[in-house]
Amino acid sequence: QVLLVESGGGLVQAGGSLRLSCVVSTRTFGYYTMGWFRQAPGKEREFVAAMSWKGGTTYYADSVKGRFTISRDNAKNTVYLQMNSLKAEDTAAYYCAASSFSDGRDRERYNYWGQGTQVAVSS
Repeated sequence: QVLLVESGGGLVQAGGSLRLSCVVSTRTFGYYTMGWFRQAPGKEREFVAAMSWKGGTTYYADSVKGRFTISRDNAKNTVYLQMNSLKAEDTAAYYCAASSFSDGRDRERYNYWGQGTQVAVSS
């Protein structure tokens, strides 16, 4: 069983920064594509960012390009999402997920999900 636990969410003013972390309990962390998704109230869960298992390929949603950065530390079984220049529209619950597929943009291809961490950006 693969467990994912997110942390780092909170309340921040517009223009501020947050760093989300996700620790994954598995011996095979290095073989998973890791992704971040978010879900605002009343909206579908949407893709934010993903990184291939070797870290050589990254994907970002257009809405966060240039502001968010995904990274991973395979030695610590952890994936991060650095969020800068936050906007009110970034307010959502953020979820990390693990996929055995190389393309991390498809929500349906993720096998495991965390419980989410809330991010609120005040304008």
